[in-house]
Amino acid sequence: MEDSTNNSSSKVTPKVTGIGGVFFFSDNPKETREWYAKNLGFEINDWGSTFQTRNLERPEEINSLQWSPFKNGSDYFAPSKKEFMVNYTVQNIESLVKSLQEKGVTILDEIASYDYGKFVHIMDVDGNKIELWEPAK
Repeated sequence: MEDSTNNSSSKVTPKVTGIGGVFFFSDNPKETREWYAKNLGFEINDWGSTFQTRNLERPEEINSLQWSPFKNGSDYFAPSKKEFMVNYTVQNIESLVKSLQEKGVTILDEIASYDYGKFVHIMDVDGNKIELWEPAK
């Protein structure tokens, strides 16, 4: 297995490494967030709730999963007609996108970079929009 902590991303196998988020439609996202906080103890932030875990192979590495309800009809999931979207964490996003393009996978946008990582959206064979996220190191 190649070391994903290597600074040279070209040496890191392009692949999914985990789930980074679960997003779904809600009639009232604020009420839904409050219900989960009150009844299930979710700690709510501006985007929903963030769950943190440690990587078993590298215990110093902390990973995040974002849970977030979106207002019904939000265009964030478009062009998918589904009521949910999964965010997968990946390594070597540039090489992964290149490989997906070569395989004919629909890439919806260019890779976008932020302080907290890089993102790109693709469509799967069932018409589900998928968000790929390479967390910043």
